[in-house]
Amino acid sequence: MRHEFHPEAAEEFGEAVLFYKQRGRTLGQRFASEVRAAIARAVATPERWRVLEDDVRQCVVRVFPYAILYTIEADCLLIIAIKHGKRQPGYWRHRTKGQRAI
Repeated sequence: MRHEFHPEAAEEFGEAVLFYKQRGRTLGQRFASEVRAAIARAVATPERWRVLEDDVRQCVVRVFPYAILYTIEADCLLIIAIKHGKRQPGYWRHRTKGQRAI
């Protein structure tokens, strides 16, 4: 199964990598690696992870306070958010209503 990012999720990912990169030489790279590992886990076993709401599932990123929010589409895993654990709940909901990935 392949994966795609919602445009806003891709932007969140880039912003978070930059945030961590500014805090430590290798921290941004480590964050990106952990996010990619979480995506790989979700792609490998998409139905294993907790249903957060409706058809949106959540796979937690190890080490960092983030989670990958995604839906399972016909032929791909659509990542709708790279969500920080302290961010306002539900801010991503509008991304599930007919939005297309990049």
